[in-house]
Amino acid sequence: MNITVNGEAKSIASMNVHDFLHSIDIDPRRVAVELNMDILPKAEYQGTVLKDGDTLEIVHFVGGG
Repeated sequence: MNITVNGEAKSIASMNVHDFLHSIDIDPRRVAVELNMDILPKAEYQGTVLKDGDTLEIVHFVGGG
């Protein structure tokens, strides 16, 4: 299936958001995810299966001073 991640088209197997983040080497605890223009609560990452045509925006938290 095809999804868009941060503006880039990707072809992936069916999986949930949590597993997708791990598949691209992103720690789910350190990002915020917007799915189809709605913020997805972290508690829903494992229960939310990505569908063909979904759009994800993944935002990394950056610390600094």
